[in-house]
Amino acid sequence: MLQRCAPGSPGPRPVVRALPPSASALRQRLRQCAERIPEAEAVLDLLEKCPEHQKKGGFPVIVFEGLDATGKTTVTQAVKDTLNGILLQSPPACISQWRTVFDDEPTPIKRAFYAAGNYILASEIAKASTQAPVIIDRYWHSTAAYTIATETSGKAQDLPPAQDEVYQWPEDLLKPDLVLLLTVDPDERVRRLQHRGLQKTKEEAELEANSSFRQRVEESYRRMMNPACQEVDASPSKEEVLKTVLQLIKKHCA
Repeated sequence: MLQRCAPGSPGPRPVVRALPPSASALRQRLRQCAERIPEAEAVLDLLEKCPEHQKKGGFPVIVFEGLDATGKTTVTQAVKDTLNGILLQSPPACISQWRTVFDDEPTPIKRAFYAAGNYILASEIAKASTQAPVIIDRYWHSTAAYTIATETSGKAQDLPPAQDEVYQWPEDLLKPDLVLLLTVDPDERVRRLQHRGLQKTKEEAELEANSSFRQRVEESYRRMMNPACQEVDASPSKEEVLKTVLQLIKKHCA
């Protein structure tokens, strides 16, 4: 199944193969599986409606990244309210109902779905950023960080080296003005998860059970380039975290 769905000939770099480098590459990957996965055809239909090389409007575009229970939902909502902005998330609502379908697929197809979500989201960002500041709960860096961490075994030092091409932003994807990476102490993050009492995704269960995987995800976030992530300690109170975030937005998006 994996060989039938994955494009191109096999190479020595599983991370590179798992992460579609462009919209055309992920379209090709989804087309090869569309007969078997009807939802892939639906995603392709949405992609075809998105103009290539989206351009953002005059308002800032700010992305929040981080593991679950680092406070993204709380902070993004607070920033949206403070800036009178527009809040978006990845994968966008128009395809999020198909996550469970693609989460059970081989890695190349699963990652093509999440990558497609970013390109579909870019179309929404382009429109929204002509009207107000845009606040985004996850974007390309999440797709890349989880792919890199999943396709790499061992500890954080076993990741592809810093400056590797896997950490680069796709050339044909709309870039944000600022990416903020929210982090908390691992024990505090687990405590927050337990307090929420929500059903865990497969990757969240892996994060909780496998500290090496969690470290690979966070280190992958830190190695992202063009744009890089600005790290924010989200352990303090909501008010303190919001104050820090707003200061960074003022500094980088003035």
